[in-house]
Amino acid sequence: MSKVMAIKIQSLNKSYQTHVVLKDLNLNIKKGEIFGLLGPNGAGKTTLISILNYLETKDSGEITILGKNYEKYKKHIQSHSSYIPQSYAFYPELTTYENLEFFAALYKINPINIKEKIMTAVKMTALEKYINRKAKDFSGGLKRRLNIAIGLLNDPEILYLDEPTVGIDPQSRKYILDIIKNINKTQNTTIIYTSHYMDEIEYLCDEIAILDNNRIVKKDTKQNLISENTSVKIKLENEEFTINTKDGYKELTDKLSQLKEENRKILSINYGNKTLEEMFLKITKQDLRD
Repeated sequence: MSKVMAIKIQSLNKSYQTHVVLKDLNLNIKKGEIFGLLGPNGAGKTTLISILNYLETKDSGEITILGKNYEKYKKHIQSHSSYIPQSYAFYPELTTYENLEFFAALYKINPINIKEKIMTAVKMTALEKYINRKAKDFSGGLKRRLNIAIGLLNDPEILYLDEPTVGIDPQSRKYILDIIKNINKTQNTTIIYTSHYMDEIEYLCDEIAILDNNRIVKKDTKQNLISENTSVKIKLENEEFTINTKDGYKELTDKLSQLKEENRKILSINYGNKTLEEMFLKITKQDLRD
């Protein structure tokens, strides 16, 4: 049985004057998954996320979100989605509770339910100890968690996270990644995650798409993307071989037989998948993007 799609995009186009940003882009994102969106600088990730959140207008194309037409059901889609930007989106002079109370009012949450929604968001992001502290006194990690807590107030079915761990220490970063995993698992929230940290994408995401040159150049499950680059490295005293084993092990066994016949000493044989970062750089040609 095929999974229900949270987002369906067909032939999406967006240009700024003569500069093409997205061209005939097609993308499906399954409901309930953590979806990683990768791409070099200027590839169009921010534009795509902005369009999905009605912050930018599209030129053409069809978008369906949560089974609803993008144009006709804007208010419904917005009320069931939440976008957490890379920049901090709260008031430093307010406490955690005051910030959440303010944004709950903006979301037009029923006053009867506001306290319950706030406490749920606080618990999900482990901010209980900081509920009465002003945001200006927070570390980078706590500020990121407050950002996420605000985005959870409307119980979103789709949560967009744009570089949510920028500028924080490794411990806080890991803590936030686990919070995101827990949100997905316990709330069945569809999460669209953009990051330049490949290890985060590997740790979190079920499926991954690489956006480059105005379009999706690769999309697959995380495991398939990594395993298609499976290789074996054979290290000799003055030489090293890398053998792709995607299509089987004949080349490897032939090489080992050859080395044995030549009586050449093997220092090490390393088998394993290439990292997502290696795969990403290969696909995007490793060009420097400004």
